Amino acid sequence: MLNCDFRIEVWHPTHSARSVAGKASSRDNMVEDQPVSTATPLFSIIIAVHNDWIALDSCLRSLAQETQGPSFEVIVVDDGSSEAAPVPIQEWARHLPLTLVRQSHAGIPGARNRGIRISKGSLLLFVDADSRTQMGCLAALAAAIAESPQHDCFQLHLAGDCSGRVGRAEELRLRTFQQHMLQSDGRIRYLNTAGFAIRRTRVNIEAGLFDPVALRAEDTLLLANLMQHGELPLFVANAIVQHSIPLSFMGCLLKDMRSAYREAKTYDIIAAKGVRIRVSHRDRLRMLSSMWKIAGQDSIGRSAWFVLVARQTLQRIVSFACGGLGIRPKTQSSTNSA
Repeated sequence: MLNCDFRIEVWHPTHSARSVAGKASSRDNMVEDQPVSTATPLFSIIIAVHNDWIALDSCLRSLAQETQGPSFEVIVVDDGSSEAAPVPIQEWARHLPLTLVRQSHAGIPGARNRGIRISKGSLLLFVDADSRTQMGCLAALAAAIAESPQHDCFQLHLAGDCSGRVGRAEELRLRTFQQHMLQSDGRIRYLNTAGFAIRRTRVNIEAGLFDPVALRAEDTLLLANLMQHGELPLFVANAIVQHSIPLSFMGCLLKDMRSAYREAKTYDIIAAKGVRIRVSHRDRLRMLSSMWKIAGQDSIGRSAWFVLVARQTLQRIVSFACGGLGIRPKTQSSTNSA
């Protein structure tokens, strides 16, 4: 069961992306009533955060550049961060239709589900706090959705931040993986909530979309649920989201080890569904070969390939160790499905 002990920290906005009525006078235990527009935005952009305020600031800054495009609201769900949203985050409500919700720590999947329940948009767009929409992203996504009434789910085009070696490795990973997972009909066997959209009509609003049991890889579990129904997201190549990694190489390795441990339970659930998600060893070798060729480009560099291989190797070692020893994180039981 989801923990719904939440508090509204920042006022509900009007529909305009350029003006928001009212001010928050307290950072905790406060609800300030403000006039709310009855108009329905096209997009509800849902961002779950846990101590990600610096990254979130850049994410909101990128969304502020989208105010001349399709209508949208931004819902930020603070999943029990150690400190409430700092003033600079709250002040984004002067420039964006921003709703900030604070809840007790329930996990990122539960936080996203909370955002779904208070959303109003006909399209739900999930981005991570460390994601940055590129100029025109929402307009491109809206056009693709309008042209594809037969599709309910949409995977945005993810790119890395090539300003550093870790970012170039992420660009190498994303570019190669998206190329290999893209199907001939334009759909993609890949789902990443750094940039994923779904029609509201496809979602059970009260039950939510994400399984709180999945401490990590909840988007992969969602993909497995879609595949069980014969669905795959449509890939929207010109709706670009940059995924920035604000960690050092050593920081990434530590995160990779934690992720491999925390996602073990998720892959148990996927295996029980009988859905094949992981790529085969042959496909993995093909992708490594493709990555090596791409890394020969000056914009990427061979060093990015070695960074990526080191990260993936460590994650696989930890994953196999957890599987072999039967080590699993403790989770609460839940059964959400797409």
